[in-house]
Parts: sequence; structure tokens; C-alpha cells
Amino acid sequence: MVVKAETVVIREITLEDAEAVARLSGELGYPVSAQQMARRIQIHLKLADHATYLAARPDGAVVGWIDIGMSHHLQADPYADIGGFVVSGDVRSLGIGKRLLARAEAWAAERGVRRVLVRSQIARERAHQFYLREGYQRTKTSAIFTKEF
Repeated sequence: MVVKAETVVIREITLEDAEAVARLSGELGYPVSAQQMARRIQIHLKLADHATYLAARPDGAVVGWIDIGMSHHLQADPYADIGGFVVSGDVRSLGIGKRLLARAEAWAAERGVRRVLVRSQIARERAHQFYLREGYQRTKTSAIFTKEF
């Protein structure tokens, strides 16, 4: 099916989207089972300061998603943080990502914040170019440390 950005529906995530969202998470480099994704979606749906939007073709097939939430820290005014963002490789560069990003930015604006932050792996140069085209500025390069216990 030929996909055009203007025919894609942007909507909020539902539990029934778990399989498609898990598949796209794998494309992003974070493989997860549909069952595990369903548990994550259940939690996200209960969060008042968080939203996930999907891009779906007219036939209902999910081709992208963006996850955004509020961040509150002492050193800065509240801001919106994009936690995950992916458009299927089959339909990239058609304007779908731009529409998803615009919806996430509108969500942030509806909450009165004036800043959206997104982190992108250093190797994702195409994503970096996308963000720069959309008016984002590269403000920092950081190392990320994780401890699992």
C-alpha cells in the first residue's frame, strides 16, 4: 500500500497496539515481546503527564510512534522529554515523522512548557538531520551511565 503523510492518522496508543508498537521498537533497536509491550502500555495509559501517539495508515496498520512525557527537575523549569520515536523504515522520509513530532510538540504546548528535549544515539545521523530541519538545536553531547540491579 502506498502511504502518504496526509492520509496517515495520528492517534493515541491503545492496548491493542502492543504487537505493532513492539515490532517498531525492534526496528529502533530495542526488541521487546508484544506481551511485555502490553504491560508497558498499561502503565503508560495511567500516567497523567505522559502520552504516546501513533501514526497509522488508513487500513489501521501502525507505521510509527512517539512517546513524550513531562520532566521535572530542580535545576530546570519543567520540559517535555521525547522518550522514544520511530517511523518504520518502509515509510521514512514521507513526512510521517514530522506529523508525529508536531503532535508531541502540541501536547507539550498544551501543558504550558516551552522546551522539548530529545536524545538521539550518536550513530543516528539521519535522525539528527531530521531534528535540525525541524528547528531543534544540538545542545549537548553526553555519556549515559546505567546501573542494573
